[in-house]
Amino acid sequence: MPKPFASSADLSAKTQTLEILADGVYALTAEGDPNVGAVEGEDFVVCFEALATPAAARDWLMVLRAHTDKPIRHLVLSHYHAVRTLGASAFGTSSIIAHDKTRELIAERGKQDWESEFARMPRLFKDPASIPGLTWPTATFSDSMTIDLGGDRGSLVLRHCGRGHTEGDIVAWLPKHRILFAGDLVETQAALYTGDAFHRDWAGPTLDRVASFGADVLIGGRGAVAHGREAVRAAIGQTREFLETMLREVRDVRKRGGTLREAFDAVHAALEPSYGGWPIFEHCLPFDVSRLWDELDGVERPRIWTADRDREVWSALQD
Repeated sequence: MPKPFASSADLSAKTQTLEILADGVYALTAEGDPNVGAVEGEDFVVCFEALATPAAARDWLMVLRAHTDKPIRHLVLSHYHAVRTLGASAFGTSSIIAHDKTRELIAERGKQDWESEFARMPRLFKDPASIPGLTWPTATFSDSMTIDLGGDRGSLVLRHCGRGHTEGDIVAWLPKHRILFAGDLVETQAALYTGDAFHRDWAGPTLDRVASFGADVLIGGRGAVAHGREAVRAAIGQTREFLETMLREVRDVRKRGGTLREAFDAVHAALEPSYGGWPIFEHCLPFDVSRLWDELDGVERPRIWTADRDREVWSALQD
């Protein structure tokens, strides 16, 4: 029997868990669904990630409002994917911060990505009619930006660590608490989506820079919060291992003159024993291998995913 397309058959609700990681530092996880977070300043809040729709974002904000009534001054977007950005209007802020490349990617492929992700992950798009349109950052940067949290709360440092999950991923670092919001550059017990990735940069210098923070707590894009240096190293390590395994297997198939389907089968066989039970593994892998094949074929920037192209790749590799 053909496998259901992407995550279209995943319709079961996930249990959300709010963790208070330090005074005024929050992370909401949901069994492998996209994670979100927030940091209190002296008299304002910075939110990290926006979820897929305003309706979904409002549910998160109801949880947050049980702990703080400070106004939201900034919304930080780690990258451009629809499930991370399209809920932005619910936050009621005129300050939406992202990387320069994220703004460029939204302009180039935001509409196609919206249609693609809605078809792949319909459950995440609660009340899609609530989306007013594409989310546009109002402030962008190329290397780093620092937000003074006021009083004795220290600072929140936003930094681009290099190309990885996309061209424009950023992390949010709280030096005072040694807490890192890593976005989708790191996953904790959740499979990687690499359909818009730069695998070699990500597996090498980009993850090296993420590790160099020496975080005591790390919130990845999906999965549980990593508590303690060992757990943080393990989360970064599993992300690197996933990428390195893909690179090794696809290179080996290409070296012997094999096909994209053979590369997919080799990667699936290599990763499934360790990662096959993790969220979105089967969903992601065809798109992951297709992008890596292109990358090793000299296609520098990822091709744009459309709803039609998604189905073509899925049919070629998963059916």
